[in-house]
Amino acid sequence: MKTTTIYFIFFILSFTALSAQSKFDKEKTEIGIMLDGFNVAAARADFTTYFNYFADESVFIGTDATEVWDKKAFMVWAKPYFDKKKTWNFTSLKRNIYFSKDGKLAWFDELLDTQMKICRGSGVVEKINGTWKVKQYVLSVTVPNDVVDKVVEIKAPIENILIQEITQK
Repeated sequence: MKTTTIYFIFFILSFTALSAQSKFDKEKTEIGIMLDGFNVAAARADFTTYFNYFADESVFIGTDATEVWDKKAFMVWAKPYFDKKKTWNFTSLKRNIYFSKDGKLAWFDELLDTQMKICRGSGVVEKINGTWKVKQYVLSVTVPNDVVDKVVEIKAPIENILIQEITQK
């Protein structure tokens, strides 16, 4: 009888763990589809669809140190590019998605094939009214360790000025 009880408890615990994992697998798929659609909307210069992927209160952080925009400011900055059909085309090469314990927030990182070669997109998404929305998106240019010294040498004159401006505020 004790053995039967132990097996029963083990079965229930295993089933519960699998159910929780399955829920996150479904959410991972939803987020992956959302992020792919987000990238396709940009590539197609579909302004409305692209920005509908962002939550109303969201932030976009670009590759330049000065690029930190809330949704409205990012829309203003991006509109001319979308109007001229001169947007960006990113394709995910590899993506990782992680969840908060309650499953309402997720964060991701992905390597992207872009016109700038490999970049990293990362961010936070939140389930709002049943739909995953981007709360924060960060785009970073990757720099291979073997050439980082050369990159620093090129950007130092520009960023030294920026460092002075930031520290004097």
